[in-house]
Amino acid sequence: FLRSALATALWQDGKLDGAFKNFKTSIPHILNVSDSQDEEFTQGTLVERRKSIVFSFYLEFLADIEGTPFAEKNNIDARSKAFEMADVIRGQSVQRALSASAARRSVKDPELAKLLRAEQDIRKLLSARNALLTSLLSQPPEQRDKEAIKRLRQDIRKSRGARDTLQAELKTRFPDFAELLNPEAPTIKDVQKGLMANESLISIHVGREKTYIWAVPKEGVSHFAVADVGQDRLRKTVEALREALDPRAETLGDIPDFDLRLAHRLYRQILEPVEEGWKSTESLLITTNGVLGELPFAILPTKRVRKSKSKDPLFSEYQNVPWLVRTHAITLVPSAASLLTLRSLPPSKSGRQPFIGFGDPYFNSKQAKPVKVASLGNSKDITSRGLNVRGLPVALRAAPSADKSSGVALSDLPRLPDTADEVRNLAIAMDANLTNSVFLGKQANEGFIKSTNLSGFQVLAFATHGLVPGELTGLNEPALALTAPDVAGTQGDGLLTMSEILGLKLDADWVILSACNTGSARGNGAEAVSGLGRAFFYAGTRALLVSSWPVETNSARILTTDVFARQRADRKIQRSEALRQAMVALIDGSGYKDPATDEVLFSHAHPIFWAPFILVGDGG
Repeated sequence: FLRSALATALWQDGKLDGAFKNFKTSIPHILNVSDSQDEEFTQGTLVERRKSIVFSFYLEFLADIEGTPFAEKNNIDARSKAFEMADVIRGQSVQRALSASAARRSVKDPELAKLLRAEQDIRKLLSARNALLTSLLSQPPEQRDKEAIKRLRQDIRKSRGARDTLQAELKTRFPDFAELLNPEAPTIKDVQKGLMANESLISIHVGREKTYIWAVPKEGVSHFAVADVGQDRLRKTVEALREALDPRAETLGDIPDFDLRLAHRLYRQILEPVEEGWKSTESLLITTNGVLGELPFAILPTKRVRKSKSKDPLFSEYQNVPWLVRTHAITLVPSAASLLTLRSLPPSKSGRQPFIGFGDPYFNSKQAKPVKVASLGNSKDITSRGLNVRGLPVALRAAPSADKSSGVALSDLPRLPDTADEVRNLAIAMDANLTNSVFLGKQANEGFIKSTNLSGFQVLAFATHGLVPGELTGLNEPALALTAPDVAGTQGDGLLTMSEILGLKLDADWVILSACNTGSARGNGAEAVSGLGRAFFYAGTRALLVSSWPVETNSARILTTDVFARQRADRKIQRSEALRQAMVALIDGSGYKDPATDEVLFSHAHPIFWAPFILVGDGG
């Protein structure tokens, strides 16, 4: 690390020869520094953060010398090396999850499979114990339970010893798995081999002051550009655009105008400079870091356009916008390496059932009592899923905000009866048996899910509240809210947490998280997928359909069911294309109609309705 710091200082002082020699010496060693440590599935280790800083400086150095006489003299393919370094920076924990899942699936030797799973499980246990130790040590000294801390440290030492023993045994008896578990960053040529004919990969690295963009088509040369905009300016842009997408609106009239001019400027900054590498293809696989992971690229207009004058119905003026989703299917991939790992997975088991879904959980005993469902014809009953909602015309699917004085418990969450229809419609679209594929109310509970063999299903759906740390009192990891244990008559806390998802065993083509915040990135250079998504990749899914902000319930139901109806009707359609077509259909559709009068109350063309869902993983 010290040598890389010296290299950075020499580069900034204009001494390129010394900088390159020191980077060349230090980077291979830093790449081999183990970061598969105890905190693997938590917020990230100190080692990871230090490595990310070093790699970012090296990437910027490579971009700086791209096309210069210095690079030519030293025979440095700076563009390709920078591409590889960007992939190393962004995909670490997701790639480890995918590599672990791929290794398990590829194992045919029962003894190796057992050993591999045991090694992975001990690392998960270490992660949980270290998180608990951190929590205990964060308390004031006079409030700490010294005996508990002492016992926990002893357990951690024993677990570390067990982990080291298992890892050594794996390397000795099964050396071929070292490469599978810790793959090297792919080159541009490696990526091209893994792409399909109609695809391009767009790799974006947001740096301190500049953004680096690569467009890699299946055939031909890659295109590279450097945008003179860094993380601070991009964060302001993304925050401004999200004001119209996550406004915490109480009524339809509270939904702000979407800033088309600002969105097109972002398109011109990031995608237009490399459009020769992607525009002629049909499907875009986008991998990025940091703040850009918080904004769906589908909402970027490809041409400068002014919103037409307001007309009836509400929001219909957005139907004429040349959104990127009109021309290209879009998939978010955590990294180029993760895409290649997903596409190298062995075929799924034959005989899997098409679908299993969970929705409309009861969070308290009052919600479990039969109630009369009001007609959606009343605009006050138009609901959605998210935060800060109190039964007003636009209610959002997630937890109410925690008040510092009182806190929020599972029993405080509002019920989401509309999710029952969503799960049923998904099952119908997949031609599944409703009796043994749809689990609602009391059946949508933690105990039932954890005791069910979920590896026998192609598609899994969870339509409920998505929670992030702090939304419920004592919640310190992402979770999905399920039926309260006292209502379901089961054990547990009613939450399917990230660490519990890590323990599931799946063989899924899709996992649908029709909730709130399940797709939001941390925005600090981490992978553009949440902890829940990362956990489901580890458990064994090829793709995730996740929401980036609180979704409006009517449009969410239409969109998710339409995606699978299209896949059912056309077995050859790609996942990303099915999602693209469903989004365009929602934009161009007639909108929400009053069931009593057949009057169109509003259009779904505003991106708040059609754009919250993003596809993460393999869009093929």
